[in-house]
Amino acid sequence: MSRKIHLALHPYGVGGPGQHGLWKDPRVAKNASVDVQYYIQQAQAAEHALFDALFIVDSQFINATYPAHYLNRLEPLTLLSAVATHTRHIGLVGTASSTYNSPFNLARRFASLDHISGGRAGWNVVTSFDTGTARNYGLDEHLDYVTRYARALESVQVAQGLWDSYEDDAFPADVERNVFLDPAGLHALDHVGEHFRVAGPLNISRSPQGQPVIFQAGVSAEGRDLAARVAEGIYAPGGTLEQAREYYADIKTRTASYGRDPDHIKVFIHGDPIVGATDEAARRREREIFEEDDDFARNLALLGRSFGAYDFSGHDLDAPFPDVAHLAEKGGRTGATKIIERARAENLTLRQVADSVNAFRRSPFVGAPETVADTIQRWFDAGTLDGINLAFRNNDDLGLFVDGVVPLLQKRGLFRTEYEADTLRGNLGLPIPENRHTRERRLANVQHGR
Repeated sequence: MSRKIHLALHPYGVGGPGQHGLWKDPRVAKNASVDVQYYIQQAQAAEHALFDALFIVDSQFINATYPAHYLNRLEPLTLLSAVATHTRHIGLVGTASSTYNSPFNLARRFASLDHISGGRAGWNVVTSFDTGTARNYGLDEHLDYVTRYARALESVQVAQGLWDSYEDDAFPADVERNVFLDPAGLHALDHVGEHFRVAGPLNISRSPQGQPVIFQAGVSAEGRDLAARVAEGIYAPGGTLEQAREYYADIKTRTASYGRDPDHIKVFIHGDPIVGATDEAARRREREIFEEDDDFARNLALLGRSFGAYDFSGHDLDAPFPDVAHLAEKGGRTGATKIIERARAENLTLRQVADSVNAFRRSPFVGAPETVADTIQRWFDAGTLDGINLAFRNNDDLGLFVDGVVPLLQKRGLFRTEYEADTLRGNLGLPIPENRHTRERRLANVQHGR
């Protein structure tokens, strides 16, 4: 079977970072981010177009400067459980922080979504870089960068161990023998690690896909390494074609170094396509969107998020960029470090840095349908991606992509014409993980010639 592109949908609601003015669009309901019908309709439209997954982002700290969608939105797993009952094939990927959730609770919630959806759940593992989140969980200080990533690795490993609590045949439910559970198929975890002590077992059986699919968005060395060790899907930073190709190659190499099949980790780059009747019309609309969303106060606040929601408004905007390097360690370290290095190298003021946060950057996926399809194919063939996590400002823009670009990708043999499976793993081409206890017994039988 030839390699095909995977597509996911990332709803903007009333507007996330870089989409500050979206809530003013008359085609976007002012309560979209808390209206479950909005998400159901988005998921159904994406499923009709044979997309792989619906992706829901999340964070657990806000202040009044945050994007409109962040200020008022639904909790991901509650939301996706509702969407699951109105869809049949599309994967349902929710974001949850490994820093501010216990792995037992996460394992149970995602296993429940996996059962509710018939094997379509995915967990996007994040470590949370908003330092204010700590105070919402009774902590004075946000964990440092290295600790957050070490905790994330252990959290995923614990969850995966809990998802193997029951072997596949643990429930014979044999009325004649009066046996509902075969105790030999139930296993406690008894995990004792650096960050967690979890006895188990989990009180829910394996789903049709064995375990929820693990997604991650690693950019730093620690993030890339975490992804290579445990992720099966990655939300990649994108950037230029060359940057995306370097990231893709690095992730695949790291994955192989851990003894994993590089084909079993799917790299999705972010894409916000704008499809128009002509290339010129699409580029004109791209510029209009930028001008609609360009807001200096919001840009300054967005800059602060990379430094743990730091408030830059008290600084002189026209003075050199302030020394805030100490804030990077507990914020978005990779992005913050790049900002600091550029500000120093170019002797930029705070105003100039804030302006650069939302500077106009042409997206590669803008143009007439044929142009957008050509670009996607070029990036795909160049080894930059396995899929694209798509975001559209409104249903009209989603429709233009689905009706104009998707048929071209299908005609070229680059995208499916029907779903391959009923599970997220099946559609992503990922194997069902064998239960570890079943595997150990099977290997022991082989060793003893049984």
